[in-house]
Amino acid sequence: MEKIRVLCVDDSALIRGLMREIINAQPDMEVVAVAPDPLVARDLIKSHNPDVLTLDVEMPRMDGLDFLERLMRLRPMPVLMVSSLTAAGSEITLRALELGAVDFLQKPSMGIRSGLMEYSAVIGEKVRAAARSRPKRIRARQQSPVRELEPVMVSSEKLVALGASTGGPEAIRRVLEPLPANSPAILIAQHMPGGFTRSFAERLDRLCRIRVKEAEAGERVLPGHAYIAPGDRHLKLKRSGANYVVQLDDAAPVNRHRPSVDVLFRSTAEQAGRNAIGVLLTGMGKDGAPGLLAMREAGAPTLAQDEATSLVFGMPREAIALGAATEVVALEEVAGRMMALAAASGRAQRV
Repeated sequence: MEKIRVLCVDDSALIRGLMREIINAQPDMEVVAVAPDPLVARDLIKSHNPDVLTLDVEMPRMDGLDFLERLMRLRPMPVLMVSSLTAAGSEITLRALELGAVDFLQKPSMGIRSGLMEYSAVIGEKVRAAARSRPKRIRARQQSPVRELEPVMVSSEKLVALGASTGGPEAIRRVLEPLPANSPAILIAQHMPGGFTRSFAERLDRLCRIRVKEAEAGERVLPGHAYIAPGDRHLKLKRSGANYVVQLDDAAPVNRHRPSVDVLFRSTAEQAGRNAIGVLLTGMGKDGAPGLLAMREAGAPTLAQDEATSLVFGMPREAIALGAATEVVALEEVAGRMMALAAASGRAQRV
């Protein structure tokens, strides 16, 4: 099997060397070239034709976001951003995901060598996921205006549990943006480290008619609101009398993830049963597939994103193979199906 060919672009010689060391230690990938800035990288892309590009944001001669935007217009390819864990860094990273980057790697703020080496297994996984992804030209995406959905009558008992991983931030945006202000409450588990989820929620809140926020322990779950699991904490649904409330915990990772989609889905199956709707979007691995099955068995209608519109089809594929999805839908259809199911009667939706 041919190795995944990686080009690393970073103005730090230390980072370039560490990325080469980490990636070359993986049996199925290799660094074919490194570049100190995007102008050098442009020529190396032509000569080496890499499968995956890792790209720093702050570099001399050309900003990483400017380079990414040009790249995704002219020659779409899988790009992993290398981001610092700062408020500004998280905002830039989220913008990069909107521009077409597949995912991001978190650059340690201290102990760069030890931090990256500890992160080596995750780097390998993210490179593999990127290599399997199907990035598209950003121009085609920008030409698709948001089609806002009309409000419908929805019971306050109805809610949505949604999970995603690689490709999820952009997919979640496209699901939430069309929703009317009276949509059912939505609980979201997106694989994302601490420090990024608050910026992610704030960015979505500016774009959507519903209220989007980072979930807080003990708060009431309300219609017209979306609650995003904080990075590094599990999000669960709980009942408090007649109300749903948010529960957060620091239990061990599940399927190597915290927050875990399975944790959210299983708690939703237990607490809401057929009053919930399960949605599993793009991502690598199998987190969420057993939980989505638990939701279906509890009487909830369940949606899995289709292969054609998934940036990475791993998690939806696992759910479909388990028989966990009552419907397999394209990304652009998810919001409409959620609202239609929320407005339907509470009977079990089976196929």
